[in-house]
Amino acid sequence: MEQLLPFIGEIGFPILVALYLLYRIETRIDTIIQMIKNLPERIKHK
Repeated sequence: MEQLLPFIGEIGFPILVALYLLYRIETRIDTIIQMIKNLPERIKHK
């Protein structure tokens, strides 16, 4: 158990940061997908 705690401390933080960044990227990708879906409609109106 004593060896496990430093391992979690060293590995846990990078994993947490990676998950946070993936979440932020996912929201931006969702926005881009929505914009691409609306693109044909916007082109028709012009």
